[in-house]
Amino acid sequence: MARIGITGHSNLSADSVPLVREALTVVLASHNDGDLVGLSCLARGADQIFAEVVLEAGGTLEVVLPSVDYREAKVKPSNRDQFDDLLMRSALVRYMPHKTAGRQAYEDANEAILGGIDRLVAVWDGQPSGGQGGTGDAVAAARGRGVPVDVVWPDGARRE
Repeated sequence: MARIGITGHSNLSADSVPLVREALTVVLASHNDGDLVGLSCLARGADQIFAEVVLEAGGTLEVVLPSVDYREAKVKPSNRDQFDDLLMRSALVRYMPHKTAGRQAYEDANEAILGGIDRLVAVWDGQPSGGQGGTGDAVAAARGRGVPVDVVWPDGARRE
C-alpha cells in the first residue's frame, strides 16, 4: 500500500489546472492498482486536483483538516461544492485540534500528513515559502525526514 501526501500551491492559474492534473496522473500512474491512499488537506488548487486524481485512479482519499472552522473560514463559496464533494468521497476525515484556522493549524496539518505518508508529491514552482506551513516548508520537512518527494511543475504552469 502506497501512502502519498500532497503539498502545493492553491493559487494555480486556470490554464495551469489541466497541466497539473495531467502531471499528477502520470506521477500516480504506478499506484493505480487500488493500493493507493492519498492524504490531502483539500485546499483549493493542488490539494483538490490531487484528491480528484487519487479517486479517479481507484485510490482511497484521507483528509486532514487544519481546524474545525476550516470550511466556513477558508473555503470560498465558489469552491464549496467541489470541497464538499471530495470530503464526502473521502474514507477518513481527521481534524487537527484547532477551533480556528491559522498558522499553527496549517503547520499541524502538514505535520499530520508528513507523519502518515511514504512519499510526498509537491506541486511547487521551487520558490521559498512566504511563511511557515507553505509548500517549500513542507518539501524541506519531508526531505529532512528522508521522505521521497516528487516535485511536479509542468512547463507552462503558473501561479495567479
